[in-house]
Amino acid sequence: MDTGIGADLEPHAYTSGRWLRRDSLESQSRYIQFNFDALCRRVIELSPGAGSIRACRKLEGGFNRVFIFTLDSGKEIVARLPFQLAGPAKLTTLSEVATVRYLQAKTSIPIPDILDWSHDSTDSRNEIGCEYIIMEHAKGVPLRQKWQQMAGNQRVRCIDSIYRTAREMVDLEFPAYGNIYFDSTLDDVESQSLGDGFCIGPHCGARYWDCDPGDQRYYHVAKGNQGPYTGLSRVPPTDGEDEKRPMYHGSPDAHLALLKSVRQVLKQMAADPRIRKSSTPLLFHPDLHTRNIFVSGDDPCIVTSIIDWQAASVEPAFWYADEMPDFATTDAICTKTFELCSQFLTPELSGPRLMDDNLFRPFRYSWRTWKDGAVALRHDMIETARLWKDLGLVGPCPYPLPTPKDIAHHKKEYRLFEAAQQLRTNLSDLLNTTSEGWVPSDDWEETRLAHKELFRGMLEAVVSNQEADDDEPVKDEKTLRAIWPFDLEE
Repeated sequence: MDTGIGADLEPHAYTSGRWLRRDSLESQSRYIQFNFDALCRRVIELSPGAGSIRACRKLEGGFNRVFIFTLDSGKEIVARLPFQLAGPAKLTTLSEVATVRYLQAKTSIPIPDILDWSHDSTDSRNEIGCEYIIMEHAKGVPLRQKWQQMAGNQRVRCIDSIYRTAREMVDLEFPAYGNIYFDSTLDDVESQSLGDGFCIGPHCGARYWDCDPGDQRYYHVAKGNQGPYTGLSRVPPTDGEDEKRPMYHGSPDAHLALLKSVRQVLKQMAADPRIRKSSTPLLFHPDLHTRNIFVSGDDPCIVTSIIDWQAASVEPAFWYADEMPDFATTDAICTKTFELCSQFLTPELSGPRLMDDNLFRPFRYSWRTWKDGAVALRHDMIETARLWKDLGLVGPCPYPLPTPKDIAHHKKEYRLFEAAQQLRTNLSDLLNTTSEGWVPSDDWEETRLAHKELFRGMLEAVVSNQEADDDEPVKDEKTLRAIWPFDLEE
């Protein structure tokens, strides 16, 4: 059956936008080869009373392509196809399906029913030819469509409703960190049973796997490392791009030495009773914002569906502590309501949030040192060592404070690092892009030209600045190019 629907949609290619950084690579990583007609047939087969597809919309997020099918019966069905950067093949889809089924079995959280799925693109029974999940459309309307029109008291009641719903997943208990799977699907992979056919298995977060476009993994130091010390496998044996990197980035040897020191610090800190308590294995929604929450069209204080459980995993409680949902940042009343609801309904989450953030910083960022530069993690280590006694940590800090000379050099590098972060933020604001430089397709040419002009203007300002003092981190063209976050056209 040739539906003819896919011709206008371009179902395989990414068409929603382009990137100012690694544009071709980003687009290629979101190309999906599959049989769109077979997907259409399967949607109709799963919809009793329907004979054809009346319309289809394509939506594209950071990790998935979504098709919303409207059938001749009036029913809407959703198909989600993951990009390769969403996580490890097979495991990502397996875990999402199992997580949804587990929550539906153990809680009353409203989640759309999964009608069909496949985690294996090579399975001969999978005529669609890629990983997919087909599900019911979420009931209600997206909260983000209602939020701005809601009165203050409605927003307060809605936030309370969201956290009363969330409390059910926070109350679940788990024996380990990782992702939820069906017992029957992991074969010989190490796992811990949750009972009723479910288990905890490998963490399938993209940060632990070779999923990001252009980011490679190396196992000359940490073979097969997909755990808390995964930062070691991001460091290459040699750095062929060292001449183009900013001075704060650091050599491979510097990164490895730093990460090995950090390992000792993390082990000693993990023994602290406060950190142990804040490290309770906990399941929470990874992206609990208004775009993923659906509410009743008649009463927006009633939560009718929560969607997008793809990256849901069992993490230490403190991992979620610094997350601030968008509905909590609207105004002071919403922020206060969020804080109170979190404190009284999900104390496991609010407890770490109320603690000194310096207790958790080394745990959060050590996995991404090669991406950020050695200076960022080194700064966290220096601050941890400096505050060790004030934080109430027992014994001497395994990471010794650097000498005054080394501290002075570090401060110089860290000023440049901060300038680089501020530059990325400012450019994103000026160009109206994401921090990765994503631009809607309709705005591409205009944004690309504006980006070129911004670089020219800033380069002229840097080169012509004859009064730059020693504290000025960006003094020449080479440094500006090294910290510029987006690709520069020659």
